[in-house]
This record gives sequence, C-alpha cells and structure tokens, in this order.
Amino acid sequence: MKGAPKPDVIVMAEDDADDRLLTRDALAECQWKAELHFVENGEELLDYLLRRGKYDQAASSPRPGLILLDLNMPRRDGREVLSEIKANPDLRCIPVVVLTTSRADTDIEAIYQLGANSFISKPVRFKGLVQVMGLLCQYWFKTVELTAPK
Repeated sequence: MKGAPKPDVIVMAEDDADDRLLTRDALAECQWKAELHFVENGEELLDYLLRRGKYDQAASSPRPGLILLDLNMPRRDGREVLSEIKANPDLRCIPVVVLTTSRADTDIEAIYQLGANSFISKPVRFKGLVQVMGLLCQYWFKTVELTAPK
C-alpha cells in the first residue's frame, strides 16, 4: 500500500548472544532508530509472529517490517521457519532476510526457493556489519513500499 505506515520494527532470530549484541551495536552505530526485538530460535520466532505464549500481546510483539533470520538454530532451523512464514497468508508479506554464516550455494538456492527476500552472509568484521545494517534499514524502511502492519 502506497503511503502505508512503515514501522521501523525488526525481529531477529539468532541463537548466538554475541551476534545479537553485535547486531544491536551495529544498528546503533549506523544511527538507525529501529525497534529491535530478538528471539533465540525458530520456534520462538513463530510464537512472536503468531502472538503465542509470552508474545500474546501486540505491545510485546509488534508486527515487524523486517525479519532477520539465521539458518542454523535450535528447536526449528531457519529453513523450516521460512517455509512456514511464506506459507502463512498473514505473514508472507513480511520481508525475510537470511543473515547467516553460510556461503554454500546449496543454502542460497534453497533459501530463495523457500521465498526469502534476500540472503546475506554475515560480515566477519564489525564495520562490515554496521554497513550491512545501514543498507538493510535504508532499503527496507526508506526505499521500498511495504504493506501496513496488521
């Protein structure tokens, strides 16, 4: 929808506490004022998106404008979760960017087949992560038109 509100809400599914902290710091470093929510595994991401369990209140689980998804997580990996997100009519319009350490061609191909919007290999240096976060925020929240959150 043109002109629809585009909340700067990002939910990141990442099981590594250091990567979560680095992402939060990178977002702050690029001076983006996004509201960042973390979940630690694929099952928790689905709970967040479907407002189940501890995320049953909209205030604690605002609809994200962007999902950052790690591939290799406990309980449910990123591939399974991506497949479920893209199969759900209420969730499929949320952009999903896979942000992972993998660089395998088979992972890249599979992720796009499952409906991911982008595949990014995690930068190894903090400066690279800052640059990636700045570009992601600029593109997904300032450049493209997103649908209104539900």
